[in-house]
Amino acid sequence: MVLLDSTIVGAALPDMQRRLDTGLTGLQWIVDAYVLLVAMLLLTGGVFADRFGRKRLFLAGVAVFTAASVLCSFAPSIGWLIAGRVAQGVGAAALGPASLALLAAAYPVPQERVRAIGLWAGFSGIGLAAGPVAGGILVDAFSWPAIFLVNAPIGAFLLVAGLRVLGESRNPGAPSIDVPGTVLSVLGVGAVTYGLIEGGSRGWASPVILASFAAGAALLAAFVAVEGRGRTPMLPLRLFRERLFTVSNTAMVVVGFALMGSAFFFSQFFVYVQGSSILRAGLQTLPTSAAMVVVSPYAGRLAARYGFRIVVTTGMALAGLGLLALGFAHADTGYGNVWWRLAVVGIGFGLTMSPLTGAAIQAVSPREGGLASGISSTTRQIGAVLGVAVLGAIVRSRQSGGASMEAGLDNAFRAAGAVTLACAVFTGLWLARSSPAETAAPQPVPPQGRPTEPSSTAR
Repeated sequence: MVLLDSTIVGAALPDMQRRLDTGLTGLQWIVDAYVLLVAMLLLTGGVFADRFGRKRLFLAGVAVFTAASVLCSFAPSIGWLIAGRVAQGVGAAALGPASLALLAAAYPVPQERVRAIGLWAGFSGIGLAAGPVAGGILVDAFSWPAIFLVNAPIGAFLLVAGLRVLGESRNPGAPSIDVPGTVLSVLGVGAVTYGLIEGGSRGWASPVILASFAAGAALLAAFVAVEGRGRTPMLPLRLFRERLFTVSNTAMVVVGFALMGSAFFFSQFFVYVQGSSILRAGLQTLPTSAAMVVVSPYAGRLAARYGFRIVVTTGMALAGLGLLALGFAHADTGYGNVWWRLAVVGIGFGLTMSPLTGAAIQAVSPREGGLASGISSTTRQIGAVLGVAVLGAIVRSRQSGGASMEAGLDNAFRAAGAVTLACAVFTGLWLARSSPAETAAPQPVPPQGRPTEPSSTAR
């Protein structure tokens, strides 16, 4: 449900723009309001689940997410819709980590836990892939509110079933909640995001935009200072002393930036540039998510055989080339010459994400694996926030200069491709300087190993 909601909205953006009478700025906020809250509260949600109970936080997250979905579906204006998306992000940040922690606690034997988490990831992948198609069908039949209202029966079922089936678990030794770090991170990234999204319409030199960038920089500097001195920081800065951890998370920011930032415009390209219907556009964007779902399960095996560096560098290079190729698709380019570009993007990112998370986990001690996984997910979400904002600013700047929507989208896709290719080179060079032991895939836990209960930030 959470991952479905992250992709289903893309198919509905053209209908939202028409029915809510909003521009590109409003569409950016509809996406980023959700992703921003998920990114900034994901680690905190894991700590909350460990301290106050995984079942309790899971059900609270389901309730908030479901109620927020209903609010979104009945939103009378763009402002109410954005408020609902903020609430959805809060619910998702609680629901996601708690769901995985409940699963891990229910299967203490490592082999059974691996299979259970594999199913968890598989269902998540189905939600990711089904989003564009489901969005196109629902919007075509009922208009955009239906994409949110579909969460209501799912959420109601989860609440009833969760109350009856789930057992409570918690971690008595969980760290305390980093309230200052959480607040500063939300406000800092939010201020920078505001400047990036609103700068195109208000003017990059306007006092409000300059003030937002200055406030964002100050808040993020304060966040780094707090995290460096705190006893239980949500983001331990010492982890970034490990080259592999720093490189993998830097690359994950770029993955989120390029993937989410470009996916934001996929449906708009087919609707506004090529004249497709919303339903057809939803189907036309499917090759990217479908390729990711098919390739992702094999990425870890490839990394185990050939190492992180080769698989990650190859994946990012493919994704970058696919995005660059997409930047040369035009209004008269037939779909037979477009779908493979989307598929190459999906294959590339499918090869990249799992090994990058594995590299981040490999770089830290075993007891911090859950934290490393949570940080990897958070950096990807931060990249997604920035991708929607920055690529949207590129499109808007081209349009304000008199260029067509097609030219703006071409520039955005090419920029995303160039950034991804540059990161492929950077990642390959830096990982090449690491020892083979650092970049080797982690070995599975032996059967006789003592099972440990991972933190709920593992995602």
